[in-house]
Amino acid sequence: MRLRNLLGALSFGALAIAPTLAQASSHREAPFVSKNPKIDGTDFYAFESYEAGRAGMITFIANYQPLQDAYGAPNYFPLDPDALYEIEIDNTGDGVEDLTFQFQFQTVLGGTANAGIDLMIGPAGAQKSVSVPFYNVGLIPNAAGNGNSASLNVTQSYTVGLVSGPRRAGTATLVTGGPFTSPADNVGVKSFSSLANSQLGTKQNGTTLGPSTYATYAESFVHTGLTVPGCTKADANQMKVFVGQRAEGFAVNLGPIFDLVDAPAGLVTAGGTKADYAAVPNPIAAKNVTSIAIEVPRDCIWQSAAQPVIGTWTTASLRQARVINPAATYPLPAKEGGAWTTVSRLGNPLVNEVVIGLPAKDFWNNTEPSKDVANFATFVEYPTLPAIIDAVYGTSLAPTVFPRTDLVEAFLTGIPGVNAFPAASNPVPAEVIHLNTDLEAALGGVVTPYAITGAQTQSRFGAALCVVKGVVTTTNAGCDGYGFPNGRRPIDDVVDLALDVVEGYLLPSGASNPASGVLFTDGVDQGATVFQNQFPYLGTPTPGANGNGT
Repeated sequence: MRLRNLLGALSFGALAIAPTLAQASSHREAPFVSKNPKIDGTDFYAFESYEAGRAGMITFIANYQPLQDAYGAPNYFPLDPDALYEIEIDNTGDGVEDLTFQFQFQTVLGGTANAGIDLMIGPAGAQKSVSVPFYNVGLIPNAAGNGNSASLNVTQSYTVGLVSGPRRAGTATLVTGGPFTSPADNVGVKSFSSLANSQLGTKQNGTTLGPSTYATYAESFVHTGLTVPGCTKADANQMKVFVGQRAEGFAVNLGPIFDLVDAPAGLVTAGGTKADYAAVPNPIAAKNVTSIAIEVPRDCIWQSAAQPVIGTWTTASLRQARVINPAATYPLPAKEGGAWTTVSRLGNPLVNEVVIGLPAKDFWNNTEPSKDVANFATFVEYPTLPAIIDAVYGTSLAPTVFPRTDLVEAFLTGIPGVNAFPAASNPVPAEVIHLNTDLEAALGGVVTPYAITGAQTQSRFGAALCVVKGVVTTTNAGCDGYGFPNGRRPIDDVVDLALDVVEGYLLPSGASNPASGVLFTDGVDQGATVFQNQFPYLGTPTPGANGNGT
């Protein structure tokens, strides 16, 4: 969305309307997670699957480890074996999980006995076996290109469990078929080249390698045909899971916003045409993340076809106690113990960045959604961001109606008639992604799933264009009810949308909503990001080296 009808009111600096948005969706948003990036949840997606032949499936993607530089050798980016990563689903509306998918990881060194790959070093008769310091010592894919060769020195596997009931007191069952293996991170084109080992030495002075096989290699780690524990539906065995490095799918004008809005003037004054977005490329486009992706049949997770709304979020937890090992080993640098404690939490994007006050950010990450009203309602009903915008830019655009019931709907309850739990169930307001998993039925079949390619394309404005000045209007041009805030897909431009919502987009027009009809942007087009049309949807990660020696 573009700055419209606002150029006369704001200075050129208006492009920085929301500088705090620049931390990206949830990258380094709280003091504790900024010190512990492996458990820092960055983005969370929940949407009706739009891969061909996968109707009736729901995809969840939880991204962790923000802003990965592709060349992050020699350790790269395995997830934390001492952490518990979870995707929670509430299908009754009480703010407490009814189903939880749990992921736990194990990192193993190559060679024998978890000791790493060794090389024999020294003259004949006096050689010593010495462990190598590298992630891999040759081509990573096996000869078929669909698994790991013996050259990979670090392998990560994981189990998937499903807890029915509260996640710390319910019944846990492991998904059959595990442990599952993750692909190695995208070290570079050479490590995933189609050349034979004997030819690798020919890569000198720009000599071209064979084509990179990373995309094909990573796809072989999509585990399919898994069964949802305890589900008796006919399609219960259609679950998919993937954990591995992916291209950063989030778009945000990160550096320039912090640098006193160092953006081209034409971006603000070009009249709002999409073509001018090229003036501000996505500065984090070359970064990677680690994705935990799972696709499940909706009839295994909803309460019923008559009540298809779910609330969902992702968390990472650590043990309460840690003792550093003074004689550290690879598998045991520290000893962890005590109860699991949630340290990272993510539902809707940007809430902990632009809504929750700085002193409460770590506490919000620790808190269960069912406690949100008691602890954080004031932040939602009396937001500070619009007032800061007006103070910084000398404008009077902040809505003047309080408490902000529109933000309660956007962040805590869902929109009635679209993705809110039925009022008859007395739902508890909770900061989770509200997703109607059967939107076709809710809207009388007037909305059909949008795919990235085809006659209709997904709108990066999501379901926002289904609302006109506070009124739900599904026949409005561009209405795409399958996007944010009805769930969230990778293409949804949540920076622009969240800013619009905070500034009163969902409120009726009138004197109490001076910004009514005004649309805002950070200047970077989320829709320009390339995604896949199949699970796990996010793109192939940026390689650590490009295969020409640079």
